[in-house]
Amino acid sequence: MEDGPIRILVPVGSLGAGVREEELRYGLERGAQAIATDAGSTDSGAAYLALGKSKNDRGSVKRDLKLLMKAGAEAGIPVIVGTCGQAGGDLNLDWTRDIALEIAEELGLKPKIALLYSEQDKAVLKARNAAGRIRPLPPLGPLDDATIEACDHIVAAMGAEPYVAALKAGADLILGGRTTDTAVIGAFALMRGAHVGASWHAAKVAECGAQCTVNTGEGAGVLISVGADGFEVEPLSPSNRCSPHSVSAHMLYENSNPFRLTEPGGVLDVTEARYDPVDERTVRVTGSRWEPQPYTMKLEGAAAGRFQTIMLIGVQDPEILSRLDEFHDKMLHALYQRARRALGETAGDFHISLRLYGWNAVSGDRPAPDTPPPREVGVLFIATADTQELATQIANACNAYFFHFPLVRDKELPSYGFAFTPAEVPRGPVYEFKLNHVVEVDDPLELVRTVWIDLAEKGVAHAQG
Repeated sequence: MEDGPIRILVPVGSLGAGVREEELRYGLERGAQAIATDAGSTDSGAAYLALGKSKNDRGSVKRDLKLLMKAGAEAGIPVIVGTCGQAGGDLNLDWTRDIALEIAEELGLKPKIALLYSEQDKAVLKARNAAGRIRPLPPLGPLDDATIEACDHIVAAMGAEPYVAALKAGADLILGGRTTDTAVIGAFALMRGAHVGASWHAAKVAECGAQCTVNTGEGAGVLISVGADGFEVEPLSPSNRCSPHSVSAHMLYENSNPFRLTEPGGVLDVTEARYDPVDERTVRVTGSRWEPQPYTMKLEGAAAGRFQTIMLIGVQDPEILSRLDEFHDKMLHALYQRARRALGETAGDFHISLRLYGWNAVSGDRPAPDTPPPREVGVLFIATADTQELATQIANACNAYFFHFPLVRDKELPSYGFAFTPAEVPRGPVYEFKLNHVVEVDDPLELVRTVWIDLAEKGVAHAQG
Protein backbone atom coordinates (compact mmCIF):
# COMPACT_ATOMS: atom_id res chain seq x y z
CA MET A 1 0.00 0.00 0.00
CA GLU A 2 1.14 3.54 -0.75
CA ASP A 3 2.08 5.81 2.14
CA GLY A 4 -0.87 7.26 4.01
CA PRO A 5 -4.56 6.38 3.99
CA ILE A 6 -6.61 6.01 0.80
CA ARG A 7 -9.34 8.66 0.80
CA ILE A 8 -12.60 8.02 -1.06
CA LEU A 9 -15.33 10.61 -1.36
CA VAL A 10 -18.82 9.10 -1.28
CA PRO A 11 -20.99 12.08 -2.26
CA VAL A 12 -24.47 10.60 -1.94
CA GLY A 13 -26.26 7.36 -1.19
CA SER A 14 -27.53 6.99 -4.75
CA LEU A 15 -26.79 8.98 -7.89
CA GLY A 16 -29.64 11.41 -8.46
CA ALA A 17 -30.50 11.81 -4.79
CA GLY A 18 -28.84 15.22 -4.58
CA VAL A 19 -25.08 15.75 -4.54
CA ARG A 20 -24.09 18.89 -2.61
CA GLU A 21 -21.44 21.07 -4.22
CA GLU A 22 -20.08 22.36 -0.91
CA GLU A 23 -19.60 18.78 0.28
CA LEU A 24 -17.69 17.90 -2.88
CA ARG A 25 -15.38 20.85 -2.27
CA TYR A 26 -14.83 19.78 1.34
CA GLY A 27 -13.96 16.21 0.35
CA LEU A 28 -11.54 17.34 -2.33
CA GLU A 29 -9.89 19.78 0.07
CA ARG A 30 -9.46 16.86 2.50
CA GLY A 31 -7.48 15.00 -0.17
CA ALA A 32 -10.02 12.65 -1.76
CA GLN A 33 -8.32 10.39 -4.30
CA ALA A 34 -11.47 8.95 -5.87
CA ILE A 35 -15.20 9.64 -6.01
CA ALA A 36 -17.46 6.59 -5.76
CA THR A 37 -21.21 6.16 -5.55
CA ASP A 38 -23.93 3.62 -6.04
CA ALA A 39 -26.71 4.43 -8.51
CA GLY A 40 -29.32 1.73 -8.02
CA SER A 41 -31.14 -0.80 -5.92
CA THR A 42 -33.70 -3.58 -6.06
CA ASP A 43 -35.71 -1.84 -3.31
CA SER A 44 -38.28 -0.45 -5.75
CA GLY A 45 -39.05 -3.79 -7.33
CA ALA A 46 -38.46 -5.73 -10.51
CA ALA A 47 -39.95 -3.32 -13.07
CA TYR A 48 -36.75 -1.32 -13.55
CA LEU A 49 -34.73 -4.37 -14.55
CA ALA A 50 -37.52 -5.87 -16.66
CA LEU A 51 -38.08 -2.57 -18.49
CA GLY A 52 -34.49 -1.38 -18.55
CA LYS A 53 -35.55 1.95 -17.06
CA SER A 54 -34.53 4.05 -14.07
CA LYS A 55 -36.99 5.23 -11.48
CA ASN A 56 -34.86 8.35 -11.07
CA ASP A 57 -35.53 11.49 -13.04
CA ARG A 58 -33.03 11.94 -15.86
CA GLY A 59 -32.48 15.57 -14.92
CA SER A 60 -31.59 14.65 -11.33
CA VAL A 61 -29.13 11.98 -12.43
CA LYS A 62 -27.57 14.32 -14.98
CA ARG A 63 -27.20 17.09 -12.39
CA ASP A 64 -25.42 14.82 -9.93
CA LEU A 65 -23.22 13.13 -12.52
CA LYS A 66 -22.27 16.49 -14.02
CA LEU A 67 -21.05 17.71 -10.63
CA LEU A 68 -19.06 14.51 -10.09
CA MET A 69 -17.50 14.44 -13.56
CA LYS A 70 -16.51 18.10 -13.29
CA ALA A 71 -15.02 17.61 -9.81
CA GLY A 72 -13.19 14.46 -10.88
CA ALA A 73 -11.72 16.14 -13.95
CA GLU A 74 -10.58 19.22 -12.03
CA ALA A 75 -8.98 17.13 -9.29
CA GLY A 76 -7.57 14.52 -11.68
CA ILE A 77 -9.22 11.63 -9.80
CA PRO A 78 -11.48 8.82 -11.05
CA VAL A 79 -15.26 8.79 -10.72
CA ILE A 80 -16.80 5.37 -10.07
CA VAL A 81 -20.55 4.66 -10.42
CA GLY A 82 -22.17 1.25 -9.89
CA THR A 83 -25.55 -0.30 -10.70
CA CYS A 84 -26.25 2.38 -13.24
CA GLY A 85 -29.79 3.30 -14.19
CA GLN A 86 -31.35 1.77 -11.06
CA ALA A 87 -31.13 -1.92 -12.00
CA GLY A 88 -27.75 -2.27 -13.70
CA GLY A 89 -28.98 -4.03 -16.85
CA ASP A 90 -27.47 -3.24 -20.24
CA LEU A 91 -30.27 -0.79 -21.11
CA ASN A 92 -29.91 0.91 -17.73
CA LEU A 93 -26.17 1.26 -18.20
CA ASP A 94 -26.54 2.59 -21.74
CA TRP A 95 -29.00 5.21 -20.46
CA THR A 96 -26.38 6.43 -17.99
CA ARG A 97 -23.64 6.26 -20.62
CA ASP A 98 -25.62 8.58 -22.88
CA ILE A 99 -26.01 11.07 -20.03
CA ALA A 100 -22.27 10.94 -19.34
CA LEU A 101 -21.41 11.53 -23.02
CA GLU A 102 -23.81 14.46 -23.09
CA ILE A 103 -22.16 15.94 -20.01
CA ALA A 104 -18.68 15.43 -21.43
CA GLU A 105 -19.63 17.35 -24.56
CA GLU A 106 -21.21 20.18 -22.57
CA LEU A 107 -18.18 20.54 -20.28
CA GLY A 108 -15.57 19.93 -22.93
CA LEU A 109 -14.23 16.87 -21.11
CA LYS A 110 -12.50 13.92 -22.77
CA PRO A 111 -12.48 11.16 -20.17
CA LYS A 112 -11.46 7.57 -20.71
CA ILE A 113 -14.69 5.75 -19.85
CA ALA A 114 -15.01 2.09 -18.84
CA LEU A 115 -18.44 0.51 -19.19
CA LEU A 116 -18.83 -2.69 -17.16
CA TYR A 117 -21.75 -4.79 -18.41
CA SER A 118 -23.06 -7.62 -16.23
CA GLU A 119 -26.24 -8.64 -18.03
CA GLN A 120 -26.19 -12.35 -18.78
CA ASP A 121 -26.84 -14.42 -21.86
CA LYS A 122 -29.55 -17.02 -21.23
CA ALA A 123 -27.73 -19.75 -23.15
CA VAL A 124 -24.63 -19.25 -21.01
CA LEU A 125 -26.66 -19.49 -17.81
CA LYS A 126 -28.47 -22.63 -19.00
CA ALA A 127 -25.11 -24.27 -19.70
CA ARG A 128 -23.75 -23.28 -16.30
CA ASN A 129 -26.91 -24.53 -14.64
CA ALA A 130 -26.61 -27.87 -16.43
CA ALA A 131 -23.03 -28.09 -15.17
CA GLY A 132 -24.23 -27.61 -11.59
CA ARG A 133 -22.68 -24.17 -11.21
CA ILE A 134 -25.86 -22.31 -10.26
CA ARG A 135 -27.43 -22.90 -6.87
CA PRO A 136 -30.48 -21.42 -5.15
CA LEU A 137 -30.69 -19.13 -2.17
CA PRO A 138 -33.59 -19.61 0.28
CA PRO A 139 -36.49 -19.88 -0.18
CA LEU A 140 -36.15 -20.88 -3.85
CA GLY A 141 -35.31 -24.31 -5.19
CA PRO A 142 -33.14 -25.48 -8.08
CA LEU A 143 -33.22 -23.39 -11.24
CA ASP A 144 -34.73 -24.71 -14.47
CA ASP A 145 -34.40 -23.56 -18.07
CA ALA A 146 -38.02 -22.41 -18.20
CA THR A 147 -37.41 -19.89 -15.41
CA ILE A 148 -34.29 -18.56 -17.12
CA GLU A 149 -36.18 -18.23 -20.38
CA ALA A 150 -39.10 -16.43 -18.71
CA CYS A 151 -36.88 -13.54 -17.56
CA ASP A 152 -36.79 -10.38 -19.65
CA HIS A 153 -33.34 -9.43 -18.32
CA ILE A 154 -30.86 -11.19 -16.01
CA VAL A 155 -27.87 -9.55 -14.31
CA ALA A 156 -25.06 -10.93 -12.19
CA ALA A 157 -23.96 -8.71 -9.31
CA MET A 158 -20.30 -7.83 -9.77
CA GLY A 159 -17.69 -7.62 -7.07
CA ALA A 160 -14.80 -5.19 -6.91
CA GLU A 161 -12.49 -6.92 -9.42
CA PRO A 162 -13.93 -5.45 -12.68
CA TYR A 163 -13.59 -1.97 -11.17
CA VAL A 164 -10.06 -2.65 -10.00
CA ALA A 165 -9.14 -3.81 -13.52
CA ALA A 166 -10.68 -0.69 -15.07
CA LEU A 167 -8.87 1.57 -12.62
CA LYS A 168 -5.55 -0.12 -13.34
CA ALA A 169 -6.20 0.40 -17.05
CA GLY A 170 -6.52 4.13 -16.51
CA ALA A 171 -10.26 4.76 -16.43
CA ASP A 172 -11.27 8.32 -15.58
CA LEU A 173 -14.96 7.38 -15.34
CA ILE A 174 -16.32 3.92 -14.61
CA LEU A 175 -20.00 3.21 -15.22
CA GLY A 176 -20.90 -0.24 -13.93
CA GLY A 177 -23.85 -2.53 -14.37
CA ARG A 178 -25.32 -4.43 -11.44
CA THR A 179 -22.80 -4.45 -8.60
CA THR A 180 -22.91 -4.87 -4.86
CA ASP A 181 -22.95 -1.43 -3.25
CA THR A 182 -19.86 -2.20 -1.21
CA ALA A 183 -17.81 -3.33 -4.21
CA VAL A 184 -18.35 0.03 -5.92
CA ILE A 185 -17.19 1.98 -2.88
CA GLY A 186 -14.33 -0.31 -1.86
CA ALA A 187 -12.74 -0.99 -5.25
CA PHE A 188 -10.35 1.97 -5.27
CA ALA A 189 -8.93 1.21 -1.82
CA LEU A 190 -8.55 -2.46 -2.75
CA MET A 191 -6.77 -1.47 -5.97
CA ARG A 192 -4.34 0.66 -3.95
CA GLY A 193 -3.53 -2.22 -1.60
CA ALA A 194 -5.35 -1.03 1.51
CA HIS A 195 -6.31 -3.45 4.29
CA VAL A 196 -8.87 -5.79 2.73
CA GLY A 197 -11.19 -6.11 5.73
CA ALA A 198 -11.06 -2.37 6.36
CA SER A 199 -11.75 -1.61 2.69
CA TRP A 200 -14.89 -3.74 2.62
CA HIS A 201 -16.09 -2.53 6.02
CA ALA A 202 -15.53 1.14 5.12
CA ALA A 203 -17.46 0.57 1.90
CA LYS A 204 -20.36 -1.00 3.78
CA VAL A 205 -20.50 1.91 6.21
CA ALA A 206 -20.36 4.51 3.42
CA GLU A 207 -22.63 2.81 0.88
CA CYS A 208 -25.59 5.07 1.67
CA GLY A 209 -23.61 8.26 2.12
CA ALA A 210 -24.67 10.22 5.18
CA GLN A 211 -26.97 7.45 6.39
CA CYS A 212 -24.12 6.37 8.71
CA THR A 213 -24.04 9.77 10.43
CA VAL A 214 -25.85 11.04 13.50
CA ASN A 215 -27.85 13.72 11.70
CA THR A 216 -28.78 12.05 8.43
CA GLY A 217 -30.66 15.09 7.18
CA GLU A 218 -27.65 17.37 7.66
CA GLY A 219 -25.70 16.14 4.66
CA ALA A 220 -25.53 13.79 1.70
CA GLY A 221 -22.09 12.20 1.78
CA VAL A 222 -19.09 11.00 3.75
CA LEU A 223 -15.33 10.70 3.35
CA ILE A 224 -13.68 7.38 4.16
CA SER A 225 -9.94 7.05 4.76
CA VAL A 226 -8.70 3.46 4.56
CA GLY A 227 -5.30 2.59 5.96
CA ALA A 228 -3.07 -0.37 6.69
CA ASP A 229 -5.11 -1.67 9.63
CA GLY A 230 -8.42 0.21 9.73
CA PHE A 231 -10.40 3.14 8.42
CA GLU A 232 -11.91 6.46 9.44
CA VAL A 233 -15.24 7.94 8.38
CA GLU A 234 -16.37 11.55 8.64
CA PRO A 235 -19.33 13.48 7.21
CA LEU A 236 -18.74 15.83 4.27
CA SER A 237 -20.96 18.39 5.99
CA PRO A 238 -19.11 20.28 8.78
CA SER A 239 -22.39 20.56 10.71
CA ASN A 240 -22.83 16.80 10.85
CA ARG A 241 -20.95 14.13 12.80
CA CYS A 242 -20.40 10.39 13.06
CA SER A 243 -20.52 8.44 16.30
CA PRO A 244 -19.44 4.89 17.13
CA HIS A 245 -23.12 3.97 17.31
CA SER A 246 -24.11 5.55 13.99
CA VAL A 247 -21.18 3.88 12.22
CA SER A 248 -21.52 0.43 13.77
CA ALA A 249 -25.30 0.40 13.29
CA HIS A 250 -24.97 0.53 9.52
CA MET A 251 -23.93 -3.11 9.46
CA LEU A 252 -27.60 -3.82 10.14
CA TYR A 253 -28.72 -1.98 7.03
CA GLU A 254 -30.09 -4.54 4.53
CA ASN A 255 -28.20 -7.24 6.38
CA SER A 256 -29.72 -9.84 8.69
CA ASN A 257 -26.42 -10.47 10.50
CA PRO A 258 -24.82 -7.36 12.05
CA PHE A 259 -21.39 -9.04 12.18
CA ARG A 260 -21.04 -10.85 8.85
CA LEU A 261 -21.67 -9.63 5.31
CA THR A 262 -21.40 -11.93 2.30
CA GLU A 263 -19.85 -10.44 -0.84
CA PRO A 264 -18.54 -11.93 -4.07
CA GLY A 265 -15.41 -13.84 -3.14
CA GLY A 266 -15.64 -13.61 0.61
CA VAL A 267 -17.28 -12.61 3.86
CA LEU A 268 -16.68 -9.44 5.84
CA ASP A 269 -16.47 -10.29 9.54
CA VAL A 270 -16.72 -7.38 11.99
CA THR A 271 -17.18 -9.46 15.13
CA GLU A 272 -13.96 -8.08 16.62
CA ALA A 273 -14.25 -4.57 15.20
CA ARG A 274 -13.70 -1.57 17.47
CA TYR A 275 -15.35 1.80 16.91
CA ASP A 276 -13.50 4.68 18.53
CA PRO A 277 -14.12 8.41 18.23
CA VAL A 278 -11.19 10.33 16.74
CA ASP A 279 -12.83 13.67 17.42
CA GLU A 280 -16.40 14.92 17.69
CA ARG A 281 -17.06 14.25 13.97
CA THR A 282 -14.89 11.29 13.02
CA VAL A 283 -14.87 7.60 13.97
CA ARG A 284 -11.99 5.16 13.54
CA VAL A 285 -12.69 1.46 13.03
CA THR A 286 -10.19 -1.38 13.48
CA GLY A 287 -10.43 -5.15 13.72
CA SER A 288 -12.44 -5.83 10.54
CA ARG A 289 -11.54 -9.11 8.85
CA TRP A 290 -12.03 -10.51 5.35
CA GLU A 291 -12.56 -14.26 4.91
CA PRO A 292 -11.98 -15.38 1.29
CA GLN A 293 -14.59 -17.78 -0.07
CA PRO A 294 -15.25 -19.48 -3.43
CA TYR A 295 -16.32 -16.72 -5.84
CA THR A 296 -20.03 -16.44 -6.61
CA MET A 297 -22.18 -13.74 -8.21
CA LYS A 298 -25.81 -13.25 -7.29
CA LEU A 299 -28.24 -13.52 -10.20
CA GLU A 300 -31.24 -11.23 -10.49
CA GLY A 301 -33.81 -11.90 -13.19
CA ALA A 302 -37.00 -9.94 -13.78
CA ALA A 303 -40.02 -10.37 -16.01
CA ALA A 304 -43.44 -8.94 -16.71
CA GLY A 305 -46.38 -11.11 -15.74
CA ARG A 306 -50.14 -10.77 -15.75
CA PHE A 307 -52.09 -7.51 -15.62
CA GLN A 308 -53.77 -5.62 -12.81
CA THR A 309 -56.51 -3.06 -12.33
CA ILE A 310 -56.96 -1.34 -8.98
CA MET A 311 -59.65 0.61 -7.13
CA LEU A 312 -59.36 2.45 -3.82
CA ILE A 313 -62.01 3.38 -1.26
CA GLY A 314 -61.88 5.05 2.13
CA VAL A 315 -64.02 3.63 4.93
CA GLN A 316 -65.16 5.53 8.05
CA ASP A 317 -68.28 3.53 8.93
CA PRO A 318 -67.89 2.72 12.68
CA GLU A 319 -69.55 -0.69 12.44
CA ILE A 320 -67.30 -1.75 9.60
CA LEU A 321 -64.22 -0.44 11.40
CA SER A 322 -65.08 -2.45 14.50
CA ARG A 323 -65.34 -5.68 12.43
CA LEU A 324 -62.62 -5.21 9.80
CA ASP A 325 -61.44 -8.82 9.56
CA GLU A 326 -65.02 -10.01 9.09
CA PHE A 327 -65.63 -7.22 6.57
CA HIS A 328 -62.55 -8.22 4.56
CA ASP A 329 -63.48 -11.89 4.38
CA LYS A 330 -67.14 -11.35 3.52
CA MET A 331 -66.44 -8.67 0.93
CA LEU A 332 -63.72 -10.71 -0.77
CA HIS A 333 -66.04 -13.71 -1.02
CA ALA A 334 -68.81 -11.53 -2.46
CA LEU A 335 -66.48 -9.92 -5.01
CA TYR A 336 -65.32 -13.30 -6.29
CA GLN A 337 -68.92 -14.44 -6.66
CA ARG A 338 -69.86 -11.22 -8.44
CA ALA A 339 -66.96 -11.47 -10.92
CA ARG A 340 -67.65 -15.12 -11.70
CA ARG A 341 -71.35 -14.44 -12.31
CA ALA A 342 -70.65 -11.41 -14.48
CA LEU A 343 -67.82 -12.78 -16.63
CA GLY A 344 -68.18 -16.54 -16.39
CA GLU A 345 -65.45 -18.64 -17.96
CA THR A 346 -64.11 -15.70 -19.96
CA ALA A 347 -62.51 -14.32 -16.78
CA GLY A 348 -59.99 -17.16 -16.80
CA ASP A 349 -57.78 -17.79 -13.78
CA PHE A 350 -58.18 -14.37 -12.17
CA HIS A 351 -57.29 -13.21 -8.68
CA ILE A 352 -58.78 -10.56 -6.39
CA SER A 353 -57.17 -9.19 -3.26
CA LEU A 354 -58.16 -6.53 -0.73
CA ARG A 355 -55.55 -4.64 1.29
CA LEU A 356 -56.71 -2.69 4.33
CA TYR A 357 -54.37 0.27 4.75
CA GLY A 358 -54.46 1.49 8.32
CA TRP A 359 -55.16 -2.01 9.57
CA ASN A 360 -52.88 -4.74 8.21
CA ALA A 361 -52.07 -4.03 4.57
CA VAL A 362 -48.32 -3.88 5.16
CA SER A 363 -47.90 -6.76 7.62
CA GLY A 364 -50.61 -9.06 6.30
CA ASP A 365 -51.18 -10.23 9.87
CA ARG A 366 -54.47 -10.16 11.67
CA PRO A 367 -54.16 -7.75 14.62
CA ALA A 368 -54.81 -9.03 18.13
CA PRO A 369 -58.50 -9.28 19.09
CA ASP A 370 -58.21 -6.39 21.56
CA THR A 371 -56.67 -3.99 18.99
CA PRO A 372 -58.80 -0.81 18.98
CA PRO A 373 -60.46 0.05 15.64
CA PRO A 374 -58.79 2.74 13.53
CA ARG A 375 -60.46 6.05 12.72
CA GLU A 376 -60.54 5.16 9.02
CA VAL A 377 -59.00 2.69 6.58
CA GLY A 378 -58.22 2.67 2.90
CA VAL A 379 -59.23 -0.50 1.11
CA LEU A 380 -57.24 -1.26 -2.03
CA PHE A 381 -58.89 -3.61 -4.52
CA ILE A 382 -56.54 -5.44 -6.90
CA ALA A 383 -57.77 -7.59 -9.78
CA THR A 384 -55.13 -9.69 -11.55
CA ALA A 385 -55.93 -11.38 -14.87
CA ASP A 386 -54.34 -12.56 -18.10
CA THR A 387 -55.03 -9.30 -19.95
CA GLN A 388 -55.52 -5.69 -18.98
CA GLU A 389 -59.01 -5.74 -20.48
CA LEU A 390 -60.04 -8.70 -18.34
CA ALA A 391 -58.63 -7.15 -15.17
CA THR A 392 -60.60 -3.96 -15.84
CA GLN A 393 -63.78 -5.90 -16.63
CA ILE A 394 -63.47 -7.67 -13.27
CA ALA A 395 -63.04 -4.32 -11.52
CA ASN A 396 -66.08 -2.92 -13.34
CA ALA A 397 -68.16 -5.93 -12.33
CA CYS A 398 -67.13 -5.52 -8.69
CA ASN A 399 -67.57 -1.74 -8.57
CA ALA A 400 -70.99 -1.60 -6.94
CA TYR A 401 -70.18 -4.24 -4.31
CA PHE A 402 -66.87 -2.59 -3.52
CA PHE A 403 -68.63 0.74 -3.00
CA HIS A 404 -71.71 -0.36 -1.05
CA PHE A 405 -71.05 -3.79 0.47
CA PRO A 406 -72.84 -4.20 3.85
CA LEU A 407 -71.99 -6.52 6.71
CA VAL A 408 -75.67 -7.04 7.51
CA ARG A 409 -78.09 -7.38 4.61
CA ASP A 410 -81.26 -6.06 6.26
CA LYS A 411 -79.73 -2.68 7.10
CA GLU A 412 -79.43 0.44 4.99
CA LEU A 413 -76.55 0.13 2.54
CA PRO A 414 -73.37 1.90 3.63
CA SER A 415 -71.34 4.06 1.24
CA TYR A 416 -67.57 4.23 1.00
CA GLY A 417 -65.55 6.98 -0.61
CA PHE A 418 -63.90 6.24 -3.95
CA ALA A 419 -60.53 7.96 -4.29
CA PHE A 420 -60.81 8.39 -8.08
CA THR A 421 -63.28 8.63 -10.90
CA PRO A 422 -63.32 6.57 -12.98
CA ALA A 423 -62.87 4.28 -10.03
CA GLU A 424 -60.92 1.62 -11.89
CA VAL A 425 -57.25 2.35 -12.60
CA PRO A 426 -55.47 0.02 -15.07
CA ARG A 427 -52.05 -0.63 -13.53
CA GLY A 428 -50.42 -2.57 -16.34
CA PRO A 429 -48.37 -5.73 -16.02
CA VAL A 430 -47.08 -7.15 -12.76
CA TYR A 431 -43.29 -7.24 -12.63
CA GLU A 432 -41.53 -9.77 -10.47
CA PHE A 433 -38.11 -11.12 -9.63
CA LYS A 434 -37.81 -14.74 -10.72
CA LEU A 435 -34.28 -15.57 -9.60
CA ASN A 436 -32.67 -15.78 -6.18
CA HIS A 437 -29.60 -17.78 -7.10
CA VAL A 438 -25.83 -17.52 -7.26
CA VAL A 439 -23.54 -18.58 -10.09
CA GLU A 440 -20.06 -19.94 -9.39
CA VAL A 441 -17.19 -18.45 -11.39
CA ASP A 442 -13.49 -19.23 -11.64
CA ASP A 443 -12.59 -15.70 -12.72
CA PRO A 444 -14.44 -12.62 -11.35
CA LEU A 445 -14.27 -11.09 -14.84
CA GLU A 446 -15.55 -14.02 -16.88
CA LEU A 447 -19.21 -12.93 -16.85
CA VAL A 448 -18.40 -9.23 -17.26
CA ARG A 449 -18.03 -7.37 -20.56
CA THR A 450 -15.88 -4.24 -20.52
CA VAL A 451 -16.37 -1.60 -23.22
CA TRP A 452 -14.04 1.39 -23.44
CA ILE A 453 -14.88 4.82 -24.79
CA ASP A 454 -11.84 7.09 -24.96
CA LEU A 455 -13.04 10.55 -25.86
CA ALA A 456 -9.43 11.75 -26.10
CA GLU A 457 -9.13 9.39 -29.08
CA LYS A 458 -12.18 10.82 -30.87
CA GLY A 459 -14.67 8.60 -29.07
CA VAL A 460 -13.04 5.31 -30.03
CA ALA A 461 -14.83 2.39 -28.38
CA HIS A 462 -13.64 -1.18 -28.04
CA ALA A 463 -14.83 -4.14 -26.01
CA GLN A 464 -13.15 -6.89 -24.11
CA GLY A 465 -14.51 -9.86 -22.23
